[in-house]
Amino acid sequence: MKKPNIIMFGIDSLRRDHMSAYGYKRLTTPHIDKFAKDGVLFENYFSPSIPTTPGYASMLTGMDCFGTDVVALRHKGPLGDHVQTLPEILEENGYQTTCVGFTGNPSSRGFQKYLNYEGWGPDETGKSRKAEHLNQVAIPELKRLVEEDQPFFLFMRHMDPHSPYLPPQPFDRIFYDGNECDPANTSLDKLKNFKPFADYITSWLPEGCTDADYVDAQYDGAIAYMDACIQNILTTVESLGIEEETLIIITSDHGETLNEHECWYDHHGLYEPTLVVPLILKFPGKLPAGKRVEDITLIKDLTPTILELLDIETDISFDGQSLLSLVNNDNQSFQKTSEFYITECTWMRKHGWRTPEWKLIRSLEPDIHFKPEVELYNIFTDPLELNNLAEREPEMVKTLTERMEAHIAKREHATGRTNPMYTNLQWHGLDQGPFKTSQEAYDSMYIGSIETAQDLQAKDKDEEKADESKV
Repeated sequence: MKKPNIIMFGIDSLRRDHMSAYGYKRLTTPHIDKFAKDGVLFENYFSPSIPTTPGYASMLTGMDCFGTDVVALRHKGPLGDHVQTLPEILEENGYQTTCVGFTGNPSSRGFQKYLNYEGWGPDETGKSRKAEHLNQVAIPELKRLVEEDQPFFLFMRHMDPHSPYLPPQPFDRIFYDGNECDPANTSLDKLKNFKPFADYITSWLPEGCTDADYVDAQYDGAIAYMDACIQNILTTVESLGIEEETLIIITSDHGETLNEHECWYDHHGLYEPTLVVPLILKFPGKLPAGKRVEDITLIKDLTPTILELLDIETDISFDGQSLLSLVNNDNQSFQKTSEFYITECTWMRKHGWRTPEWKLIRSLEPDIHFKPEVELYNIFTDPLELNNLAEREPEMVKTLTERMEAHIAKREHATGRTNPMYTNLQWHGLDQGPFKTSQEAYDSMYIGSIETAQDLQAKDKDEEKADESKV
């Protein structure tokens, strides 16, 4: 009997609290909302290692950052041979595998076919039809895969919620009807004075834009536009008659910070907006419809879940665990997670510990934003993480630090490797070691253009080609 197909929407920079499927006030995801009613939605699903490269590495291997040895956006070299990726496992089990929009990153290793699309800059209208460009590549490939005798894995990396946020009309005004250039509005002043990001972000905003609410609305509009384009693919699945034999997954590598925490329209900082991601699974006959799972789950759980749904056994000892027992209300066989290690190597090198009530963030070197070395937030009483309690609650800082360090020691022992947060000293991509001061970090880290931001997502072209030749 032919094994089921897998279609994965691995959306970049999509935070779950800006999706109407998760209760957001704006109707950003009407088509995904409908999709979720036919599947299983995980309400508290987290990506603990920020940003793109470690996020997708964990998603596509079932390992945490100790298991992948990947924590930095600008990860040096390929993904290590000590881990096997989901497409590699599936190929061994007779699958055809295609990756759309994620060529050249270490975390996308193992696909048989890579297809690219224009997923960044504006067109002649000043907008970017990222999801439509993806559809132009992905839908013909989906139809080709269906014609073959083999089961397939189609992975798509949508870029619409990733800056620059440039949804086309009418989505650019669907959630905004103000004057984005009101001279009396000062909500973007701090951003415009932040040299590392100012030139890049203002390059894709309307000239004279002053209103942060407008930029937030562009993020939401980009999600709504992408949602409509995703429906094109879901319609194709239906018209091809493969719904019953296809597991469809909607998820993200990490969230996004908007005009919050002075991290401005990027995915860094270990605050909740960056850690929260969606996970929705639909597989008629194998998964219930309309189920919502409240338990805390992690991105490393996805690959083991997929393999169990496909009845594929491996001898891999995953760090993650299958979520099917939770879906089936078999809580005894699921090892519940209440607290976990969090890391970031994007524009800052930080790690921390998150519990249901507390969030500890510790800097491993001075950061670009001149933030305190230690931050402590009570997520219950201060869900926006605005009040740093580190100085007022030294005992809690001590307790959480001890828990974090005990976890690090345990995982170092289990993997036989040093915590990658300690060894990735050139995480910033510069030819130097750790920053000695925040001023040095501020002066060294600069994005000047959309092209520069795009280049940060891929490795050197020669290195990229060399890696592809090995696949």
